[in-house]
Amino acid sequence: MRSKKRTAGASAEVLSQSIQNLPHEPKLCFEGESLTHFLKSIQREIESARASDASLPPKFWTKQQFAVGVNEVTRTLERMPFYHGNNSSEEHFPVNRDDAKAPGVHLQAILLASDCNPRSLIKHLPALAASRNVPLISIKDRKEGSVRLGELLKLKTAITIGIKAKGNAVNKLIEEALKDDKIESIEA
Repeated sequence: MRSKKRTAGASAEVLSQSIQNLPHEPKLCFEGESLTHFLKSIQREIESARASDASLPPKFWTKQQFAVGVNEVTRTLERMPFYHGNNSSEEHFPVNRDDAKAPGVHLQAILLASDCNPRSLIKHLPALAASRNVPLISIKDRKEGSVRLGELLKLKTAITIGIKAKGNAVNKLIEEALKDDKIESIEA
């Protein structure tokens, strides 16, 4: 008779192998001039979206549009369904059924400062994002990536920012960047 520990270990091993097969590298990496252009484009879209929706205080508006910080991004990713590799939108974003939980917030992409110290703070994010099919966009700037990410949302620093899929101008900008692997077509 087999023990339960072996069965649980075997299923954990299968899950571990399936996660290891997922890509862990950031989809995009911005640095130098392209980083400056990318962040200015995002900043402009954030300011225009915030100005058009002045009904909420800035802090609440930011909470609705972004997951800010490692803990909040991790929590949001953990609440998202696993990606099974199919192109079916129903499997990636399940339809609300009686036995299913209410649909949660989905992240479109994650902006990740590569200057995080210690690295152990963010080492779990690439695998977790890959398991949920959320692309990572790495921000490399000589020890100032977290400062530059923080400036986007008028904070001191931000190691990671998750962009929630809300269908606004920021989402369109990120979608274009992910599709084209660049920001060249966006006017400054």
